Amino acid sequence: MNNTEGLKELLATPKKIFITTHRKPDGDALGSALALYHYFLKKGHDPVVMSPTDYGMFLHWMPGNDAVAIWEENRDKAKRILAGTDIIFCLDFNALPRIEEMAEPIRKTNVPKVMIDHHLEPEGFDDYRLWNPDACATAELIYEFICQMGDGDLIDKDIATCIYTGIVTDSGSFRYANVTPHVHRITAHLIECGVDHSQVHRNVFDTSSENRLRFIGHCIKEKMIVLPDYRSAYITVNRQELKEYDIQTGDTEGLVNFPLSIDVVSFAVLIVEREGIVKLSLRSKGSFPANEFAKKYFEGGGHHNAAGGKSDLSIEKTVARFLEGLEEYKSLLLNS
Repeated sequence: MNNTEGLKELLATPKKIFITTHRKPDGDALGSALALYHYFLKKGHDPVVMSPTDYGMFLHWMPGNDAVAIWEENRDKAKRILAGTDIIFCLDFNALPRIEEMAEPIRKTNVPKVMIDHHLEPEGFDDYRLWNPDACATAELIYEFICQMGDGDLIDKDIATCIYTGIVTDSGSFRYANVTPHVHRITAHLIECGVDHSQVHRNVFDTSSENRLRFIGHCIKEKMIVLPDYRSAYITVNRQELKEYDIQTGDTEGLVNFPLSIDVVSFAVLIVEREGIVKLSLRSKGSFPANEFAKKYFEGGGHHNAAGGKSDLSIEKTVARFLEGLEEYKSLLLNS
């Protein structure tokens, strides 16, 4: 395994660069990818951003969004692009299953793979790595990567806006414990580079559809279950409800944080029934390990206080398994 210093020589001449991130990319994933895209353009490279899937409309305003290709929308073209690339940058994920059907084609390529990420327990598919699980966002590491390459002065408004979007979304608008003085210094520099931080916030957080807002209200009023004896809460959403409210990609983003805002709740889970699978978003406060719980019961993982998982069971049986887990973790929950 090499650190990113060895990339300076590799990137000294123009390269075809394939930039990708996890399925259903969030603000950190897409912000990191587009920041790197703009940076490589300025350096004379030929980059492409390839998302495994579509993503929320609340991110489509980002500089460079029109250049993003979607693997699942044109697989043949995407495979041709991958076959002609010189180097692959894998952002905001550290295990290839996170990119689903793109995993094996990328695993089989013989070109160098670079991982820039902040999640725990890297799989080890990469040749070069900039990894820090203490970073508040992958976008923080993208900033550091550009500076490590000696190009901090190349950060312009577009690059800065993409990095800022990644940091503000993954840090919970700077409220999580992993927001350090270093993160605020980065943010100050990004604003000096031209970021309109108020506009970024409006674009990301104030562009809900009426359907989405009514859906959130329905989930809080009708579907939220609070379990004070376990300092926990959960929300379930079935396929019929997704259809009824015309829920689009990204519309459930942040929903799990509403029950977590209750004073007696230290652990909150959103359980969503998708086609053929149940997806879970897990969030916690303080010392309770959401990632450990996700890994033990739902084939998942992530950060200490923010994780994801999945279940092949019905939504009812998934809830039952979740409740069994709460009983096992009851002592830890009550002391978290």
